[in-house]
Amino acid sequence: MSSRSRIPGFYKHSVEDRLRMLLERELISREDHDALLTVRNALEPEEADRLIENVIGVHALPLGLGLNFLVNGKEYVVPMAVEEPSILAAVSSAAKTVHASGGFRCRSMDPMLIGQIQVVGAESGPSLKESVLEHRDQILDLANSLHPNMVARGGGARDIEIHVHPATSSRPEMLIVHLLVDTRDAMGANLVNSMCEEVAPLIEQLTGGQVFLRILSNLTDRAMVTAEARIPVERLAGNGYSGEEVRDGIILANQFAEVDRHRAATHNKGIMNGIDAVALATGNDWRAIEAGAHAYASMQGRYRSLTRWWKTEDGSLAGALELPLKVGTVGGQMASNPTYGIAHRLLGKPGARELAEIMAAVGLAQNLGALRALSTDGIQRGHMALHARSVAVAAGAPVALFERVVDRLVRDGNIKIWRAKEIVEEVRAEGANHERAQEQAPASAGRGRGHGKIILLGEHAVVYGRHALAVPVDMAMQAIVDERKNARGIEILIPQWDVSDIMDVGATPRNSLEHSLQLILRELGLAERALSVHLRSGVPRAMGLGGSAALAVAIIRALDARFELELTDEQVNGLAYQAEQHAHGRASGIDNSVATYGRPILFQRGEPPMIRDVTIGAATPVVVGLSRHEGLTAAMVSRVAKGYAQTPKAYDRLFDEIDVLTLHAAEVLEAGNLADLGRCMNLCHGLLNALQVSTHELEELVEIARNNGALGAKLTGAGGGGAIIALAPEDPQRIVMAMRAARYRAFITHLGQPEPVE
Repeated sequence: MSSRSRIPGFYKHSVEDRLRMLLERELISREDHDALLTVRNALEPEEADRLIENVIGVHALPLGLGLNFLVNGKEYVVPMAVEEPSILAAVSSAAKTVHASGGFRCRSMDPMLIGQIQVVGAESGPSLKESVLEHRDQILDLANSLHPNMVARGGGARDIEIHVHPATSSRPEMLIVHLLVDTRDAMGANLVNSMCEEVAPLIEQLTGGQVFLRILSNLTDRAMVTAEARIPVERLAGNGYSGEEVRDGIILANQFAEVDRHRAATHNKGIMNGIDAVALATGNDWRAIEAGAHAYASMQGRYRSLTRWWKTEDGSLAGALELPLKVGTVGGQMASNPTYGIAHRLLGKPGARELAEIMAAVGLAQNLGALRALSTDGIQRGHMALHARSVAVAAGAPVALFERVVDRLVRDGNIKIWRAKEIVEEVRAEGANHERAQEQAPASAGRGRGHGKIILLGEHAVVYGRHALAVPVDMAMQAIVDERKNARGIEILIPQWDVSDIMDVGATPRNSLEHSLQLILRELGLAERALSVHLRSGVPRAMGLGGSAALAVAIIRALDARFELELTDEQVNGLAYQAEQHAHGRASGIDNSVATYGRPILFQRGEPPMIRDVTIGAATPVVVGLSRHEGLTAAMVSRVAKGYAQTPKAYDRLFDEIDVLTLHAAEVLEAGNLADLGRCMNLCHGLLNALQVSTHELEELVEIARNNGALGAKLTGAGGGGAIIALAPEDPQRIVMAMRAARYRAFITHLGQPEPVE
C-alpha cells in the first residue's frame, strides 16, 4: 500500500524542506512548489478588490497539512488553513492511529442542494399540495432549462417537495416548495438561487399565492456524509494508559456530549476545527458548512453530539461522524485564489463527493484526537508548548533567542506575553554576563580557536575522493575552558547559537553537539572532569561555513591549553575529524582541516588525506549570502549517496567534472586570475544543482549576486539551505545591499589569510 500520506518527522523540518519532500513524493508540481515557497500563491490586494467591496488588504492564514490519512483505501495529505497551533498535530496523530487500523471508511449521498420558495396567501385546502405535485415535471423542466450543461453532466433539478407551516396568531400560513437540485461538483448556491427565481412565477400561478423568499438552504441534509473508524484497543495504549482506559475514557467523554448541550457545543466545535480548515484551504463556504452542521445537530429537538463512539464486540473502539456536507470542487470561486488550486491538486483533484468524504474523515480524526487528550492527560498539556510559540512571537522574541524563550515559558508554566518579554530580557542579560565572563576568565583557563571556512569548489565530490578547494575566512569560533569547582557535568554556553545547558557526560547525547563533546572528552581522558565550556561564535550556525568543525577545533585547543596535553596540529585535526564524522555521518575531512590549519588548501580525502597549501595574493572580497534555512549537511550527504547508489556512472561523471574545475580553480587562484576563478565557480554551481542540493533560495541568492556584478557565485557547503558565496573584487557592498533588499542576510569576508577575530 502507498505511504505517501506518511511523512515521519514532517513537523521537524523547515518549510523549504517540507516542500521538497512533497515535490519528491510527487504530491505537488514544481510550479506549485515554487509558488508556495515564494508566496506567489498569495492573493494580491488588487485581486481581492475584485472579489469583495471596501478592500483594504489581504488577511493570511497558515496553510498546513494533515498527514497520515487513509480514506476508503486511498492515501491523502490534506491541506488545512488554520491559525490554532494544536489542530494539525492532533489531527495527524489521530489519523496515524486510524491508518494503522485500516483507515477511515466513508460514504456520501449525491450532492443535493435544497432551494426554498416561500408562498403566502395560497388557496387553502388539502388538495393544494397535490395540485403543485401534479406539475412536478413542468417545474423541473423549467428549472433545468436555465442550466442545460449541468443536466448534461448528470445534475440539475431532480425533485420537489411541499411543506406547509400552519398559520398562527402572529403569522400567516406558509407553503414552502423545496426544489432538490443535484449540483454535481459545483457548490451550486448561485445555480439553485437562479432556479428558484425562474420557477417562482409558475409556483404563484399554481398556488394562487404570492412568492416572497427564493433562496437555497444551508441545511444540506440531502447531501449527507458518514465517516467511520474502528481501532483495536491495543493501538490506543500509551503515555501510561492502557488501551482499555483510553477507549472507555473516549466513550464516556462522547456520552457527556450526547446528554449535555453545553458540552456538545464545544465537542462539535472541535470537529469543525478540522472540517472548516479544509474548507478554507479548498475555497469552500465554511460558514454554510458550519450552519448546516449545527442545524443538523439540533434536528432531534435538542442540540447533540455529531459523533458516536462505542465499544465493539471484540473490545475495539468504534466511532462514526454523520453530518450534512455540501462542498464544491469546480466553479469561479475555485479560480479566485491561486492557493485553492494548489490545495485541490495536493488532494489529487477529487470530485465533490470525494472531497466531502475526506473532510468528514478529518472531522472524525479531530474529534478522536481531542477526546483522547481530554480523557487522558488533559488537552491543555498538549497545547502549552504550541501556545508558548504564539506568545513568544507576540512578545517579539528575536530569532536567535526564540527557542530558548519558548522552552522557558513552558517550564515556567506562566505562558503570558508579559512573561515572555521578561524572559527575553533575562536571556539577553545572560548573554551579556557570558561576554563579561569570557573577558574576566582566570589565567588558568584554556583558550582555543577554530577557523570558519568557505569551500570555493569541490563540495560533495570531495566525499568521493575528488579534490576540493577551501579557504579560511575572517570568522572563527573561540573557546574558553576551565574546571568547575564543587559542580558536576559540563556547562556549555554559546550565546550566538542560543545554547545554554548542562551536559551529563554519562547520559545519552541529546544532539550532535553533545555527541562531539563527549567524544572529545573521552579521547582526551577528561570525561570525569567537571568543566565550563564557553564559546564565542563568529560563524553562523548550520550555514555550510564550517561552524561544527571550528567548534570542535576550538574546544580541543582550549582543553589542550588548560590541561597541557601538548597536542600536535595533526592530533587536533584527527580528533576534530572524528567529531565531524559524528556530526555529519560521512565527513570528508576538509572542514576540520581548514579549521585546524587556518590556511587555504587543496584537499583530497585519503589515509592520510592529501593537503596542499594554496598561495593567495592580495585579500579578495567575497560576499556570503545566507538563506533563510539552515543547511542540512547530513541530509544532503545522504541524499547524494542515495543518488550515487542508484546511478553511480552518472554521478561519477559529475564528480569528475567538478574535480577538473576544482584543480583548474586552484591554479588560477594562485595566478590571481579572478575572472577564470569566477567562471569555474559558476560552472561548479550548475553541477551541484544537477546533484539536487541547491534550493530556491540559494538559486535566488546566486542570481542576485550575478546580476549585481559578481564574477562568480555558487552555493558553498552541503546545500539544502545554508549559504552562497560571490566573488566580488569590485563592489561587494552593492551585492550585500541587493541581498538585504531581498530580505536575506549577507556580509563581506575575504579570501586569503584570515584576520584575527577579537
